[in-house]
Amino acid sequence: MSSSSPLPLDDLRVVELGQLLAGPFCGQLLGDFGAEVIKVEDPVNGDPMRQWGREKPYGQSLWWPVVARNKQSVTADLRTPRGQDLVRRLVAEADVLIENFRPGTLERWGLAPETLWETNPGLVVTRVTGFGQTGPYAARAGYGSIGEAMGGIRYVTGDPDRPPARAGVSLGDSLAATFACLGTLVALHQRGRTGRGQVVDSAIYEAVLALMESLVPEWQVAGYQRERTGTTLPNVSPSNVYPTADGEMVLIAANQDTVFRRLAEVMGRPELASDERYATHGARGTYMEELDGLIAEWSTTVAADDLLERLHAGGVPAGRIFRAKDMLADEHFAAREAIVRLAHPDLGEFAMHNVAPKLSESPGSVRHVGPRLGEHNDAVYRGLLGLDDEQLSSLRADGVI
Repeated sequence: MSSSSPLPLDDLRVVELGQLLAGPFCGQLLGDFGAEVIKVEDPVNGDPMRQWGREKPYGQSLWWPVVARNKQSVTADLRTPRGQDLVRRLVAEADVLIENFRPGTLERWGLAPETLWETNPGLVVTRVTGFGQTGPYAARAGYGSIGEAMGGIRYVTGDPDRPPARAGVSLGDSLAATFACLGTLVALHQRGRTGRGQVVDSAIYEAVLALMESLVPEWQVAGYQRERTGTTLPNVSPSNVYPTADGEMVLIAANQDTVFRRLAEVMGRPELASDERYATHGARGTYMEELDGLIAEWSTTVAADDLLERLHAGGVPAGRIFRAKDMLADEHFAAREAIVRLAHPDLGEFAMHNVAPKLSESPGSVRHVGPRLGEHNDAVYRGLLGLDDEQLSSLRADGVI
């Protein structure tokens, strides 16, 4: 999909040194809104994301075309002086540098922010790590799963009678990248005032912690420890997944008094709304299991489509538990173009989620899937850095690119 109008970040150039997910997802978000993202990869293997994913038709990752969408790929061996020099020259022409190596790695390569600012004082250096750039844990290896555990989300995810569960997506990495993107845009705004860049320090565990609502004061002030509650919200009822006559699952959220009255009408049990056990928010929380049983007893007599039609007509929030096949078939997804289809050079039509959020005047767009390794070496190194045939041939011969 191409955009005929200017994109809101198309005046920004981003050099992305990160790999796997935490750094590259930040680059993807900026690229979605038009930033020119030049991804620098190892010349031999590239980003490991090129090999990651549960399903790999024709030996190709289905994750890579998504996380590397809208980006250009160049190669450079950052462990060599010549590779480091290429990056210094790229960064001198950039607005943002994204990296997610362990703290100290850039410094070891002669690419410390202070060094880069000598030639490009307006550069924003966005650094994504497990534990941040400072503190006693900074030097530890920090994967997303560890940050999720430390930030608090793992402990409260899953069923109470089982060990803490994973969310099913790389939540910690994606959150750290999203906050890194937010920080990058804030730093660029500040640069407009001062002319100077700064370091954006996004730690996975802190990004997860930022999502944890009032978990900390609940313990610090009230001595209350949140626990795993499975499909329910503690003391909030009804808000659960209920079975249907045709074996589907429907989520119903009718915990406000007015909404519960509407649910009781849809159920044909209006008297439930005046029953002292269910009439108030607090009472429904106390009698949650009993109320869930009544709703499940009713929902199992109705097929999912009919059930949802009744609930929606009655003004009760409800919905299916969507899977990919449901998303691809859903009329609302289609109407809002929540999924976009692009051409993949090897796999044909390739569907993926579209850009979020939607902007009314300057929306982002997905222009192309993730590139082949080093696909843009010539375009970038010739066009941006002005290297000639002899220099490029030398770099290739020596394995630098």
